[in-house]
Amino acid sequence: MTKHKAIYAVAPTVVTISGDEAFDAAGNPVAYDEAAVQAYIDANTYKQQRAAAYPSIVDQLDLLYHGGMDAWKAAITAVKTEFPKV
Repeated sequence: MTKHKAIYAVAPTVVTISGDEAFDAAGNPVAYDEAAVQAYIDANTYKQQRAAAYPSIVDQLDLLYHGGMDAWKAAITAVKTEFPKV
């Protein structure tokens, strides 16, 4: 989760970000809550970690075909266990 994505999520009036400064559509500076941004990052980081750790769709289909549903569930559960929701 990038800081910029988090800023856009917690400050809906922000349309542009330069460094750590955020601006609205008129180019006016927009203040945002840094703690809220960090909380958003912390709460959503697991999604990116899981996405990177899951086997590719091709590998998942191969696992289903050769190992069955239980093998596939075990592989997915292992990733979910490693990167739990916060």
